[in-house]
Amino acid sequence: MIHNFQNIWLAITARSIALSVLALASLFLNVAQAETPGHAPGHDESDQSILLKASRIFDGNKMHSNAALLIDGNKIAKLGPSDSISDHAATVVDLGDSTILPGFIELHSHIVFQHVPRRVLLEHGVTTARDVGGDLLAPSGGQGVLRLLSSGPILTAKGGYPLSVFGHGGHHHGSGKIAIGVETEEQARQAVRHLIEGGASFIKIALEPGGEPGAPWTMGHHGGVSSAWPLLSLEIVKAIVDEAHSLKRRVTAHVSEDVGVALALDAGVDEWAHVPCMKISDALLKRAVQQDVKIVSTLDTLSACHGIHHNAKRLAELGADFYYGAEVAHVDIPWGIDARELQLMHQLTGMTALELFHTATAKAGRYLGLEPLGQLTPGAPADLIAVRGNALHNLKRLEYPDLVMSGGHWIVNNYSGAQSEPESAPHRPAWNH
Repeated sequence: MIHNFQNIWLAITARSIALSVLALASLFLNVAQAETPGHAPGHDESDQSILLKASRIFDGNKMHSNAALLIDGNKIAKLGPSDSISDHAATVVDLGDSTILPGFIELHSHIVFQHVPRRVLLEHGVTTARDVGGDLLAPSGGQGVLRLLSSGPILTAKGGYPLSVFGHGGHHHGSGKIAIGVETEEQARQAVRHLIEGGASFIKIALEPGGEPGAPWTMGHHGGVSSAWPLLSLEIVKAIVDEAHSLKRRVTAHVSEDVGVALALDAGVDEWAHVPCMKISDALLKRAVQQDVKIVSTLDTLSACHGIHHNAKRLAELGADFYYGAEVAHVDIPWGIDARELQLMHQLTGMTALELFHTATAKAGRYLGLEPLGQLTPGAPADLIAVRGNALHNLKRLEYPDLVMSGGHWIVNNYSGAQSEPESAPHRPAWNH
């Protein structure tokens, strides 16, 4: 059995590379990419300086009024009041009544398995994404190309979710290897090592028995699914977590109900890939917060789940640590920033607009170990977006940014030859910010 399992991994590890946490950061923040990025007409970004001015600049942590941002090549050079920054060699672009923000970091996507074009995510405001289940890829992107981190295939029980829905590849809902079934602790440890050697930035497991009303995996893929999918044993989950931690990688878990949640907590899993679908017992929610489990939201795609509102509200009351993730590639989710995800996070957790922006930018960059990614501070990658008007008042604008830059490369620039639109008459913000 071990011999057969090793054969499965030949295709995955053919291009394996040894990466440490420091190598990941170096790759993303300092190494030029082989792919040729898109260019805005009339711009050569290779070594130019650009001075952006706007009524508002959010640096990932706080908002600056009437500010300017100096970009030197692919990095941020300066941020400050617009009248305090000058560079005679820089091209000055005054965005007027606009809001500049760091590019968003999407922590839950399946763009590889579902063949979502990476360029589309960039054009719609996401400059970094985690792919949490699909073919194994080493970290890539960052200068005119979507920065992508991968978990590779999800580790699950033999015949368990998502193999129970998607099979072993070639399914009409996607292609490639979505998951690997493991049956022993040694297989689990071996799988973790192979994934990390192949470039996995984190490990994902599935603890999903099936049958939850309203869950996309019971209604979004095909009608009628089993409600008795096999689960990994506690011993195997502990082996996965132990091996991943020994190699300095976190483990995220797909959990949706009490049994899977309890397994994840007992094994010391670091993160829940979703707010759980079914109503979770208060004792388990309290344990999750006490154990400092990180919670990726995905509230929009799970909005039909019976327990999603209760779980999100209760976790927020208990002080849970939330992160932005919309599950890009699900059929109901935009290929880019998801304004409804942000709105639901506000409504269910009480986060303000500034807190939401922080969660999807600077906070996520720190969580990934790639700081100052997600910030507009000196030395940070020049990954940014801009929208006309005040982004605090209208989150929907974020889905269609008027300017996108990735590592100093223009991706979208709708400001050329046009004046910034004036804000509408004064109105009451949707919430405090």
